[in-house]
Amino acid sequence: MNLLNTLVDKGLRRESPTREEALAVLATSDDDLLDVVAAAGKVRRHWFGRRVKLNYLVNLKSGLCPEDCSYCSQRLGSKADILKYTWLKPDDASRAAAAGLAGGAKRVCLVASGRGPTDRDVDRVSDTIKAIKEQNEGVEVCACLGLLSDGQAERLREAGADAYNHNLNTSEATYGDITTTHTYADRVDTVHKAHAAGLSACSGLIAGMGESDEDLVDVVFPLRELDPDSVPVNFLIPFEGTPLAKEWNLTPQRCLRILAMVRFVCPDVEVRIAGGREVHLRTMQPLALHLANSIFLGDYLTSEGQAGRADLEMIADAGFEVEGADQVTLPGHRMAAGGGCGSHEGSGCGSHEGSGCGSHEGTGCGSHQGGGVCGSAAAPAEEPASAPAATAAGNEPRTDLVSVRRRGAGTDLAPNA
Repeated sequence: MNLLNTLVDKGLRRESPTREEALAVLATSDDDLLDVVAAAGKVRRHWFGRRVKLNYLVNLKSGLCPEDCSYCSQRLGSKADILKYTWLKPDDASRAAAAGLAGGAKRVCLVASGRGPTDRDVDRVSDTIKAIKEQNEGVEVCACLGLLSDGQAERLREAGADAYNHNLNTSEATYGDITTTHTYADRVDTVHKAHAAGLSACSGLIAGMGESDEDLVDVVFPLRELDPDSVPVNFLIPFEGTPLAKEWNLTPQRCLRILAMVRFVCPDVEVRIAGGREVHLRTMQPLALHLANSIFLGDYLTSEGQAGRADLEMIADAGFEVEGADQVTLPGHRMAAGGGCGSHEGSGCGSHEGSGCGSHEGTGCGSHQGGGVCGSAAAPAEEPASAPAATAAGNEPRTDLVSVRRRGAGTDLAPNA
């Protein structure tokens, strides 16, 4: 296809595709899907080789968010039966982080529900960052706390944070349809604050909320202009008890086309598969590794992910390798331009991925499922009797794959990592 050859050439030159070309990727047929994956895979391997960066989420404070983000299980008025607890103590958060690091993660993503942190909250998170860094040499830490006030990003940076996550989620034109308690401009402002403070910015989107192809393109191009180091791609998990519980609009094939489009528009940026990969990509997850170079390990914020060991086996079986703590995520030209946490003096970060938050599930941060930040879901131990069976085409709602997190942070049970 001439379109794909053009997009590969542009991606290798870091040249932006046109809006029409990006829309054409989303409009390709299932018959052309493997060609699309192969083309975007060339761009991914050119900038990131066959490395896969692992990130691990720690939900510092779950539920009871005053914001009304329709996609979030922690939203105001949510009836989702999720874990609810107040701030974890620094040592408890550090122990939770250690589980993910032992499983191969190089970045810990600290997420808290809410509109944004108070100055006291920033103090708490700063103490947690210091505890994690003191007890885990070389770890990268990303914070995802919602909208930032003046001076807060600088304080997080001084405490040792390497990155900050805040997702745009959807296009500016449709933002008011999913959230009324803050604006698209508020989110853009927080990403600018993170950049200005010297933090590696992480900002992404949520697909599957009923948006059009045009909406998807109209959030990805502004993300390119914001120039975050990492772009998490979340796939809506329709949590029961939220306004979008009936929005089952995604197939594995559409998810792959969305990831390919993001890779073509943001060729040299860390693209992370975030919330919802287990629910919507399902057995097609290994193909997605040819498009994205980063995933979350283990559980998410308010939902469970597939076993950490299964993630590691999937990466190896697909011919990829886990990115080591001594490897730099970002391409050299982005590091030289001052992007990525590894560019900060004394950070020791060496990567560029903006946070663990890019997911969508359990928090107010900015992603999708339980709260506006990071997350995904995975298969529960037993399939509910009422769960619908998937058709051969994979178009039936897979509510059986949405499992509320009952282990790890905020519980007495061991985490999944």
